[in-house]
Amino acid sequence: MRMIRSIIICILAAVAFGQARREFEVASVRPVGDVPPAQINVGLHIDGAQVRITYLSLKDYIGLAYRVKLNQIVGPDWLGSQRFDIAAKLPDGAAQSDVPVMLQALLAERFQMKMHREMKEFPVYALEVAKTGLKITESASDGNSDAGNTGALNIAAGGNDAGATISFGNGSYFTLGRTTLEGKRLTMGTFAEMLTRFLDRPVVDMTGLKGNYDLTLDLSPEDRTAMLIRSAISAGVVLPPQALALIDGVSNDSLFNSLKKAGLTLAPRKAPLEVLVIDQIQKTPTEN
Repeated sequence: MRMIRSIIICILAAVAFGQARREFEVASVRPVGDVPPAQINVGLHIDGAQVRITYLSLKDYIGLAYRVKLNQIVGPDWLGSQRFDIAAKLPDGAAQSDVPVMLQALLAERFQMKMHREMKEFPVYALEVAKTGLKITESASDGNSDAGNTGALNIAAGGNDAGATISFGNGSYFTLGRTTLEGKRLTMGTFAEMLTRFLDRPVVDMTGLKGNYDLTLDLSPEDRTAMLIRSAISAGVVLPPQALALIDGVSNDSLFNSLKKAGLTLAPRKAPLEVLVIDQIQKTPTEN
């Protein structure tokens, strides 16, 4: 259950936004302690001027603010364990796409965060279309347009022992079940971001595909367990040696083979990625 909870928390950082130089009109930051799994409310909700983000770690917020994967953030170990709820109001004229840079300002003001950027070469998986060609088709249109910057944005996650699901709205979701990994109406960029949470290296979308796709991938029990453990590690969960031993020698063959059936491959490569190095940050935010 702890690993499932880690998954539904950390994958919210897959949300992509634009950038603009703005700050929240007002913002409340509230620390959140451990709560029973059944009571966890993980989500990002924007309705008009109201922004509500719940049960994310500081590392998640940094990832959201700067649009980087968790393994591209270098800082204290506790960044993945200190969790907060944020309730904020957008200023007049602001759009949903302004939220990340407002989070940057909030991190600097309320947590006294200072950081610098570096480029570092990472071992990555390149998500590519297989030489045999793509075997999946674009998702059928449901007649609804995306919320964009005008409608409400609701991203929510939930899970139990059977698996975890994150809903991006408009029928788009990602699910890790007992025996399958399923995506509905996902861009390849979002799919690559989701896979990164479960594998031993970042996944970079190099497919060149622009549409939304549906796919279902079969997983072996061993590969599913290894993916859960890697996701927990990515989320900052400290696991016992017995759990870490379960990922030794696991090759994710079932995932790679299922991807091939869909006409996709994960090719091991090296690529330069931006790293955010946290030079200074406080565990406790300044008062609201």
